[in-house]
Amino acid sequence: MSRPVISATGLYTPPQSVSNAELVASLNAWTDNWNAEHAEDIAAGRVEAKAHSSVEFIEKASGIKSRFVIDKAGVIDPKVMRPHIPERPNDQISVLAEIAVNAAKEALERAGRTGKDVDAVICAASNMQRAYPAMAVEVQAALGAEGFAFDMNVACSSATFGIQTGADFVRAGHAKTVLMVNPEICSGHLNFTDRDSHFIFGDVATAVLIEAEEIAPKDHWSILSTHLKTQFSNNIRNNFGFLNRAAPEGVGKTDKLFVQEGRKVFKEVVPMVSSMIQAEMDRLGIRATDLKRMWLHQANASMNRLIAAKVLGHEASEDESPTVLDTYANTSSAGSIIAFHRHSSDFRPGEKGLICSFGAGYSAGTVFVEKAA
Repeated sequence: MSRPVISATGLYTPPQSVSNAELVASLNAWTDNWNAEHAEDIAAGRVEAKAHSSVEFIEKASGIKSRFVIDKAGVIDPKVMRPHIPERPNDQISVLAEIAVNAAKEALERAGRTGKDVDAVICAASNMQRAYPAMAVEVQAALGAEGFAFDMNVACSSATFGIQTGADFVRAGHAKTVLMVNPEICSGHLNFTDRDSHFIFGDVATAVLIEAEEIAPKDHWSILSTHLKTQFSNNIRNNFGFLNRAAPEGVGKTDKLFVQEGRKVFKEVVPMVSSMIQAEMDRLGIRATDLKRMWLHQANASMNRLIAAKVLGHEASEDESPTVLDTYANTSSAGSIIAFHRHSSDFRPGEKGLICSFGAGYSAGTVFVEKAA
């Protein structure tokens, strides 16, 4: 049985960025217009006036300072308040596949591979651009890979679930090289008119190359363990789907976009994830002092601080639990992979770390890794 390892990672960052100040200006302008249009109902008490947002509110609530997006113009236009991403003809590569391919090419190049070396492609993300053909099969074709490909969705935990799935394929002998990509165009399902969540998400794509140890490059990461957990909750939800997208009663309803009960999520997810990490560390015989770094899901700075503190037994330093949330915002499944990609080059052989995700579902995944000797 082959041992699976992580050979390389890749990252694609869109060229356009939106600051908190720009986002606040657009929301406040939209809010003023909405309040003016509904002034009579507001005065009569039939509806409640919309409140302004602020840079201070966003940073205190989330730790986010900016985010990258596929389309900036539509997001910050008070008359639009959503990204404008034109549909492409079927004979052109779709935008979700395109950004996945960009991230995949970097991972392949860093490992000294080409698309022909890939036996399987997994596209793991929160929202696929379409139901079928699978996005992964389109990525496979664009890279010239053979074998098989499929999509999977476990919301913000899609990457860790994808890593375990790829590792299992290697262990079972179904593939020697598995490419797992996480294209996340989160701006497409974010409600930019909602003061409590309009700042949360950004767009990005990441890639992870999982291979059999015997063919992996010397500079790889041993996968010590993977562990997954799900527990049903409605506290993070998006009801958009083919059964309800065109229903007349569903037109304009905000539950077809991202919605969450943030306080409930915080209260329930932090202990769930902390205990899950600790249980896996106990099973592996890993102590907190054995962990050089934790690459946590980038959803909320306060959540990450509390989870890291519970696991490590002290307030984590930026080196122990690096943040990319401030510049990328929440990029769903890609967040922990961005942190790993950007903050792992200083590891020496034998040093250990943890890739961890958590999100809607609830879902959570841990991947303990060790720099190969």
